[in-house]
Amino acid sequence: MAMVKEPVIFQVSGYQNSGKTTLVNKIISGLKGKGLSVVTIKHHGHGGKPETPEGKDSSNHIESGAAASIVEGGGRLLLQAEKKSWSLEEQINIAVQLQPDVVLIEGHKKASYPKALMLRSDEDRYLIEELTNICALFCWEDKVIKHKAADLETPFFSIRDPKGTEWIIEYLVSESKKKK
Repeated sequence: MAMVKEPVIFQVSGYQNSGKTTLVNKIISGLKGKGLSVVTIKHHGHGGKPETPEGKDSSNHIESGAAASIVEGGGRLLLQAEKKSWSLEEQINIAVQLQPDVVLIEGHKKASYPKALMLRSDEDRYLIEELTNICALFCWEDKVIKHKAADLETPFFSIRDPKGTEWIIEYLVSESKKKK
C-alpha cells in the first residue's frame, strides 16, 4: 500500500465576520500560484447541518440512510457523509486521502494546529491568551496591534495589509518544503 504524504495543517481562526473566509480564499489562491494543492475544512458555526442540494440523487441517498455519497463528474468529486458528529481529526483524515500539500482549516479555534487568529476588536484580544499555537495575528483595529505588538513575538498585521497574507503563504510554502 502506498504511503500517504503528510500535509501541512494550518488554521484560520476567529469569531464570525472576522474575515476568516476572505483570508482563506487569498491563501488558497496564493498557494495555488506557488504550485501547492490545498484542501479546506470549514467549521459550520451557524448551528444545524450545512445545506445540501435538495432533490439530487446524492442527497436522496443520504436521506435514505447511506452513511456517505460520492458524486464524480468531469473531474469534480463531491462527498456527502452523515453521522451524529464528525471530529476535526476525522475530517482531517478524509482530507489527507486527497494528498494535498496543505490542509487549511477555517474555524475550530480551540484545536492546537498552527493558526492565524483574526481579531475583530479589542474585546477579542483575550483569545491571544486562550488559544494555542498562534503564528500570526490579524486585527481590524490598529489600536489592538499597537497595544499588544510590544508584548508578543507573534507577527501582527492589519486586516488591510497584504503583507500578512504574503507572510502566511511563505510560511506554508516553507513548511511544505520541510515535509517533502
